[in-house]
Amino acid sequence: MVGVDEVGRGCWAGPLLVVAARANNELPDGLKDSKLLSKKQRDELLNMLSNCCTFGEGWVKASEIDRLGLAKALRLGIRRALAGIKADSTEEIILDGKINYLPKRFKEGRAIVDADNRVPIVSAASIHAKVTRDRFMAELSKKYPVYEFDKHVGYGTKAHMLALKSHGAVKYVHRYSYAPIAKLTGA
Repeated sequence: MVGVDEVGRGCWAGPLLVVAARANNELPDGLKDSKLLSKKQRDELLNMLSNCCTFGEGWVKASEIDRLGLAKALRLGIRRALAGIKADSTEEIILDGKINYLPKRFKEGRAIVDADNRVPIVSAASIHAKVTRDRFMAELSKKYPVYEFDKHVGYGTKAHMLALKSHGAVKYVHRYSYAPIAKLTGA
């Protein structure tokens, strides 16, 4: 079975990351939706997961999200993540969410609401995605410290909005197609 989850869908900045996970050994206890775990718990679990799972990452840049729209960007991220683990069209694939964005060739694929909390392999994908993207945003924060990406990881917070009003949006980092950014930039 392959689990698929994403992080960064609603962010104003940074990439979308879709992760596909496949267990090679028994999964550790304590897996659940990454949002329900502390940073320390996520880091510890990811270390354990790296020994028992194979992960495929489907990164989608902010500019690709702007060009494609979110639904097509999600599909692209899913294709990239599944290609990263060489997923077979006959495998059972569980995607977290209401809508099945999987390519049609994956006949055994389905979307399950709250799968990131109910299906351990999807929880593994959720944890990998969250930790990996948060680390990426922390590195991006070093390049653009005024935006404090290490604190809000690109989501729409008051501090993020204040930084945008003071410094403008960063091309290829901010999502110009998202309403708050479009409003500020006139895009």
